[in-house]
Parts: sequence; C-alpha cells; structure tokens
Amino acid sequence: MATLTLPAAAPSTRPALPALLGDQPLRGIALVVISTIFLSSSDATAKYLTGQLAGIEVAWLRYTGFVAVMLVAALVRAHLKRGASPFRSARPGLQVVRGIALVGSALLFLAGLRVLPVAEITAIAFVSPIFVTALSIPVLGETVGARRWIASLVGLLGVLIIVRPGTSAFQAAAILPIVSALFWAAALVVTRKINGYDAPQTTMTWSALVGFAVLSAVVPFVWETPNLTQVAIGAAIGFISTAGHWLVTIAYRHAPASTLVPFSYTQIVWAGLLGFLFFGTVPDATMGLGVLVICGSGLYTAHRERMRRIPAPTGVLPAGGVR
Repeated sequence: MATLTLPAAAPSTRPALPALLGDQPLRGIALVVISTIFLSSSDATAKYLTGQLAGIEVAWLRYTGFVAVMLVAALVRAHLKRGASPFRSARPGLQVVRGIALVGSALLFLAGLRVLPVAEITAIAFVSPIFVTALSIPVLGETVGARRWIASLVGLLGVLIIVRPGTSAFQAAAILPIVSALFWAAALVVTRKINGYDAPQTTMTWSALVGFAVLSAVVPFVWETPNLTQVAIGAAIGFISTAGHWLVTIAYRHAPASTLVPFSYTQIVWAGLLGFLFFGTVPDATMGLGVLVICGSGLYTAHRERMRRIPAPTGVLPAGGVR
C-alpha cells in the first residue's frame, strides 16, 4: 500500500547502510505509483481468492510465492557474491517480531477482504500512521509534537467517517483492517529499529521465512486442497505483492519520504477502479469524504516530515494492505 516515512530512531552503533542512490525524485515518484498498481492488484486478486478458500490458506499461498522470490534472489546474490548472506541478521529477534506482526496484519486484512470492498478496506488501512505515531513514543523514544498528534486524530476522523459506527451502514468487519493497521504499524516501527543493521533484502527474506513458517503451522487446520487455478492465483498474489514492496524499497532510495508519500495515495484510486471493474462496487460520497480527510492528514504529516528534514530510511514498507 501507500508508503510512510518512519520516526527517527537513536543512531546505530554500526556503520550506516547505503541510503539514497541519488536525488532522483521523478524516478522515485514513478516507482511508487507503479508499486501502488501492483499492490492494489494483489489486494483485488486476494479478495477474489478469499471467496473460494480460507484466508489463512490464501495467505499461505501468497507467502509461498513470497518465499520463492526471496530464495531466488538469495541464490542470485550468492552467485554474484555481493555482500553478506540475506539469511544472516544482526537483529534476529526483531526480525522475528517484525515477521509475526506482518503475517498478523495480512491475516486480518484478508479476513476483512471477504466482506468489505477493496477501496474501503484500502482506505481504512491508511490509519496505520496514527498507530505509528503512538508506538514511536515507547518503542523509539520519540517526542511527538502537538501538530503531528492533531494530524493523526484528523486521519482517525476520516476512518470513522468511512466506517460510520453507530449507524445502519456500520459493519463489524471494518474493525479487522483497523487492527490489521495496528499490526502493520508495529512492523513499521520495528523496521525503523532494524534499519542501519540489516540490508533491505535481509529484512524481506526474514519476513518471508517467518511468515511462511507461522502460516505452515496453522494452515493444516483449515486446509482445503486447491485446484491448479487457485494455486496459480495464490502464487501470482505473492509475486505481485513482493514486486510492489521491492519497488517501494527502491523508490525510497531515490527520493525522500516527504516527496513520495503524497503519491502513495493513488493506491486508493486503483483500488476503487479495480473494485468497480471486477466486483461492481462503487464508493459512495461518504466514503469519498473520509478518503479526502485521511489523505489530507497524511499529506500534512508528510509536509511536517519535510520541514523536519528527516531522511527516508531504506526498506520502508507500505502503510497498509496485505503485506
């Protein structure tokens, strides 16, 4: 999903990993926009498959594709003898925590996809910056100013407009992407603590392996033998989402987060278009208002980050969605 700059953390005692490859904002913007197409396509495809298989099984198929991509990348890296092994981490404990948070976020998001329109669940997932703001205080020791808190609360208001609690339009399933966003925010904050210790490929490899291990332990309880078409679709979800994440990682090495964040909101547009084309869902005016409020909150937060001149970390993850 959309990209998000992470709060600053205490300086690492290790040498910093390579940061920006150069000041190439147009290339970074193009990569982010393309990544949102990949991620929206992954979400829409997952929604289709969750109508046929349990969410846990869909997640397992997705992670199978994820693991396959990362293992091939590791073999290529080993063949070219470039850098340390992606299986060797300086912070293995944090990598495991991050991997568990990601798979938890994915499962909750998939559960919500069974009921909610793609555009709606995508928009709700953008609530994760609010949780990042809250978690950055105890985890990263950051001081959060009043303006950032106000922007976060405005974003929460946008989510409430979409969810409409207390009305006949409210669906209990809307709670699922909100909790998913909480797990996602935890993964984002842990990612910031890992940056400077592990390379992005190492982080992605550990995420794939940890998530695959967790899902392999629980998928037998809901297993329903998929046909070849379902296996192919599940693998495609893994390949497409992994490609999207990788594009985001590269984009954040070409331009600062404050430049890229506004363009990440194009994912809501793609999600709405795909939802209309494949599921016949049309966002209503109330949802449109909520999306505008959420986007406004995110854009202001990006502006504040630009003013603070916080450099974008490598290996940044999208802010919501199935990851």
